[in-house]
Amino acid sequence: MTIEARIRELGNRHRNLEDAIHQALQSPSVDSLKLRDMKRRKLRLKEEIKELETRAP
Repeated sequence: MTIEARIRELGNRHRNLEDAIHQALQSPSVDSLKLRDMKRRKLRLKEEIKELETRAP
C-alpha cells in the first residue's frame, strides 16, 4: 500500500469517527467513556496522518 493510499484510508476512518462522535453527542444518553475513547482514536488517526504526510513526496 502506498503512503498516499494509507493517508486516504486513515482520512476515511477519521471522518467516520468524527461522524460517530457527532451522532453520540446528539444522544441524551451518551456514554462518556465510549465518547472519550472515540476522541482518542480520532486524535491518534490525525497524528498518524500528519506523520505520513511529512514522509510523502
